[in-house]
Amino acid sequence: GMRVSITNDDGILVKYGKTKIALDPCRASDADLVFVSHAHIDHAHPQKNDTKVLASEETALLAKERGIDLGKTKQELEGFELVDSGHILGSRGLLIDGKIFYTGDLATRPRAFLNEGKSVKCNTLIIESTYGKSDYRFPPLAKLLDEVNRLISDLFSRGVPIVIMGYPLGKAQVLSYLFSSWDPIYAHESVQRMNDAYTKMGIELREFISYQEAVKKDSLNRKPWILISPLWSGRTNFVKTLKKKYNAVTIAFSGWSIEPSYKYAMSFDHAFPLSDHCDFDELIRFVKDCKPEKVYTVHGFSSELANHLRKLGYDATPLLNS
Repeated sequence: GMRVSITNDDGILVKYGKTKIALDPCRASDADLVFVSHAHIDHAHPQKNDTKVLASEETALLAKERGIDLGKTKQELEGFELVDSGHILGSRGLLIDGKIFYTGDLATRPRAFLNEGKSVKCNTLIIESTYGKSDYRFPPLAKLLDEVNRLISDLFSRGVPIVIMGYPLGKAQVLSYLFSSWDPIYAHESVQRMNDAYTKMGIELREFISYQEAVKKDSLNRKPWILISPLWSGRTNFVKTLKKKYNAVTIAFSGWSIEPSYKYAMSFDHAFPLSDHCDFDELIRFVKDCKPEKVYTVHGFSSELANHLRKLGYDATPLLNS
């Protein structure tokens, strides 16, 4: 068949026959085709004018919101299929010629308005391994929501305001959706800006009053309230001030909070493992569903995940920076 080579150097490069395809390159690439899986800053970079860029419409729009112009992007190209990866709005994996499947960042459990990342039968699978270690197993979403809503209820009954924290793009929109029944909710402007972008793309998110507005109107002295904020350490001045001035309690959302030390290292009052990535079991299940002959693991615990997959009988190799 086609000659294939897959290397990792400033991002993943797939040479397929005569075509060079750069997957989430770290900078402008001289490949024939660049694929951008989603709009997080570590993945999205302006490309040279004549470069063909494959990305979903949402990814292009969200990247633009964050000040990155991906140029003229295409969602469709013969021989290439974009597959929903469930990570954030618009995130996609890429199937090359029905054979090589790159997941990009992947989440297989539906959350709020996000569907599950889809598996695809393939010969070669390139899978992310952010949580590719058996310590990382996340509780069901319903159980987590139940716990968090009880905590909020308890704090609200005592008039304690709450700072809910997650990454401003992706996680914060899921949090905005999941906790929107509480009142009042304020949003940090970086979160509200991304919420507005999601709303433009048809995701129904409540329009929250901005934190700046709430400060101006002196609303924060009327407690309790929720503020949806970027994920900042509790030692950040912003968070310290909220704690000192209003006795606010912080609740952070990250898969890393499975590690007991995470909460203390970050100085959070509470931390819950709500992630925009697969946990260990979900990664293993995903590989099984794809039935690949060859697996490359990238990012995070790539050696650990490859080791485990080899024990299960897969030909698995971590794709480390060369």
